[in-house]
Amino acid sequence: MSDELLAIADRVVAMAKPGEQVEAVVVRGTETEIKVFGGDVESLSSAQSQGVGIRIVVDGRQGFAYAGSLDESAIAETLADARDNVSFATFDEFAGLAEPDGVAIPVLDLHRDAMVAFSTSDKIAMAIELERVVMAADPRISGIESAEYADSISEAAIATSTGVRTVGSETSCYVATYAMATEGEETQTGFGFAVGREPSDLHPSRAAIEAASRATRMLGAVQPPSGRLTVVLDPWVTAQFLGILGYTLDGESVLKGRSLFADRLGESVGSSLLTLIDDPTDVRSFSATDADGEGLAARRNVLIQDGVLQKFVHNAYSARRAGTVSTGNAVRGFKSTPSVGCLSVSLVPGVSDPAALIAGIDDGVLVQEVSGLHSGVNPVSGDFSTGAEGLRIRNGELAEPVREFTIASTLQKMLRDVQAVGNDLEFLPMNASGVSLVVADLTVSGS
Repeated sequence: MSDELLAIADRVVAMAKPGEQVEAVVVRGTETEIKVFGGDVESLSSAQSQGVGIRIVVDGRQGFAYAGSLDESAIAETLADARDNVSFATFDEFAGLAEPDGVAIPVLDLHRDAMVAFSTSDKIAMAIELERVVMAADPRISGIESAEYADSISEAAIATSTGVRTVGSETSCYVATYAMATEGEETQTGFGFAVGREPSDLHPSRAAIEAASRATRMLGAVQPPSGRLTVVLDPWVTAQFLGILGYTLDGESVLKGRSLFADRLGESVGSSLLTLIDDPTDVRSFSATDADGEGLAARRNVLIQDGVLQKFVHNAYSARRAGTVSTGNAVRGFKSTPSVGCLSVSLVPGVSDPAALIAGIDDGVLVQEVSGLHSGVNPVSGDFSTGAEGLRIRNGELAEPVREFTIASTLQKMLRDVQAVGNDLEFLPMNASGVSLVVADLTVSGS
């Protein structure tokens, strides 16, 4: 089926007029989401989508149009609209399509036929089993906020008059749940999840047990006293910080002055223990892909190595403006022109497991969840303050649960104060993966 999409893209590109650069992005996909409650289906949605996006560049002016149909008449109309929109565009000396850069498209196992063959009834059964195991995990589990199964099957083709020509298909799925634990009049929540390329990769029981454990261990939580403590960030929390860090390292943000790392290439920006990569070629990653949004090969980019800033990520446009080359980080759907972003960011894992990290801390806190992080971080100054909950650490052991406190610092200081990186790399249903991270001297504001 993907070859059919590539044939459509080729036909569009073949209609380029002299002086035109033409790009066609053709996609087709299906997404399913199932939520259950009380052993029954609460909601089920299965949406199919397809469409084409056409971009035309003529003498520094760009026109774009898209259609949610692959009918020949709709494609012809979209091409005409894109041409018409060129005349309304503002001149930009850097406007232009991506060109082949000699990097080969990696061969990745991203499509699984088992995902396509998995029936709706089996998907429902998996979600119901997830809820059942959560409810049976502990007598203090009083209910669930959510239990869901979701998957995506997609295929896409990109062709340009500049010589880019790629096609591929991907499948992904996950289960996720939020459990509620009650003791007396107190209720706490905890989440669990599992991700994969096909249903056999998922382990609903593991996700359920994790959710129940995170909820029950928070029962009896108190507000901690304020102070400066060593903090262990749970992989889920680390991944959220990395998602924000990735934003500050994209070329578009740097060029617009929205990054705290602008003009710092080659400088030490963190602990020597930190190596930050963007690697969409790791098939274990939920957001793995073989090509970026402009059809260039996905690749492993080292952004920070041993604490030293090595690279910003770019698409073709931001690379031209910055006087460099694309890193294969164009991000887009068929309804938009390309932007820039990290595709699958993570830290290179360390050697210590979480228990060993905690054993080395006399007085600290394990942060298992944060709230309002994205609104609480200034990507220009690096200042952040976010609500948190977790467990105190005393004499190398987990102690009482704590909640209703904030952790605050700057991203710059946090990166410098990293004392250890865990070996517990976790792949999450997002474009960042997490590890346990030990950070010294964070401000904890509680009672």
